[in-house]
Amino acid sequence: MATSPPFPTRPPSSGDGVLRHPHWWQRRWVRYGALSSLLALSGLVILALVRRQTGTEGFLVGLGLAVLPVPWLIAAFRWLDRVEPGPWRNLVFSFAWGACAAALIAIVANSFATKWIATSTADPASADTLGATVIAPIVEESAKAAAVLLVFLFRRRDFTGVVDGVVIAGVTATGFAFTENILYLGTAFGTDQLTGDRGIASVTAATFFVRIVMSPFAHPLFTVLTGIGFGFAALSAERQHVRRALLPVCGLLLAMGMHAFWNGSSTFGEYGFFAVYGAFMVPAFALLTWLAIWTRQRELRTVRAELPAYVLAGWLGPAEPFALGSMRARRMARDYTRHHHGRTAAREVARYEGYATSLAFLRHRGRSGKSGADFVVRERELLDELWKRRHLARPALEYAARAAVPVRPVYAGPVPYGYGYGYGRPAAPYPAYNPYRS
Repeated sequence: MATSPPFPTRPPSSGDGVLRHPHWWQRRWVRYGALSSLLALSGLVILALVRRQTGTEGFLVGLGLAVLPVPWLIAAFRWLDRVEPGPWRNLVFSFAWGACAAALIAIVANSFATKWIATSTADPASADTLGATVIAPIVEESAKAAAVLLVFLFRRRDFTGVVDGVVIAGVTATGFAFTENILYLGTAFGTDQLTGDRGIASVTAATFFVRIVMSPFAHPLFTVLTGIGFGFAALSAERQHVRRALLPVCGLLLAMGMHAFWNGSSTFGEYGFFAVYGAFMVPAFALLTWLAIWTRQRELRTVRAELPAYVLAGWLGPAEPFALGSMRARRMARDYTRHHHGRTAAREVARYEGYATSLAFLRHRGRSGKSGADFVVRERELLDELWKRRHLARPALEYAARAAVPVRPVYAGPVPYGYGYGYGRPAAPYPAYNPYRS
């Protein structure tokens, strides 16, 4: 049986584990500057390409229609990420990469490949079909997967499991679909301008219905499979090199396959598109949605199971494992702090909740033998962040624990906990503690 990793018995110093003299290419501002410049340049180029293909009026119409599903999709992925919220900069990078860099790669590569196939085979119709069903899925999913790979490699502390992979992949795909929808809707509007079609019978209305109403989740659904592969790789031990390499590749191949099947649905007959949509896309979307929500609930259970060890050491209050393992109690703690101390204090409590969640996940990986060599340093950093905010967060979480439980929890006695501490897991919402006893 795996034993619990040790934890500090005193607040850590802030300088532990800090790289004091990094080389110039390791400096954060150099990496941020280079990446921002690349994304800005890609954005300008893709803006020019889309505007040239749609015209100014078509671009504006496409932009206005394509932006409609974006807030809903971003809000959905952000809700999924609320247990251990990742920094906004990762989401901004992912969306920008999908909307600018990935879209640019896809437009250039798809156009070049389709023209080359048409020239080689002298059959433009088959070139378009082959480009949509084979070339586009490979190019587009690879381009979107690059964002997930970059976050996985360079923001490793923020990428700890399946939910992180789903969120990063989904936001990247949302950005990609946003730019692609501008192109398709703007082109459709230009066609309607030439033919004089208006209203529900127009190409613009049909394109809007298919891409915005029926399938706004299509691109996120494909790329989420890649994110799940990276998420399972993040959960693997560092010594499992083959597993960590193969899982993302398998996820990417599944994403390419689903994308190709969806793009090829129009070749399956008059009702092929609707058959694939109803029999395949909707069930797949429902299944992945259930998986994401189940994983979110599993994360909350991990928080409730791992944090009591830090209560024993005096780092956390008795009520905190339960309060931090309930999204309702967390929200109540933030509302309580905002009411009594203001918005700035509420943000500090939110950071406390995030650090505590990261600590629970870190300890879970360490107990499973999957933590990295920096486990002790990272644990001390997280405990230090909690310690600095304890006077503000602890009363709020204790209040939330009392308010969130209608019945006073009862200590049910020790049951073997399995972590080497001899404390039990009773029927009460949090193990072995009754915060309401005097």
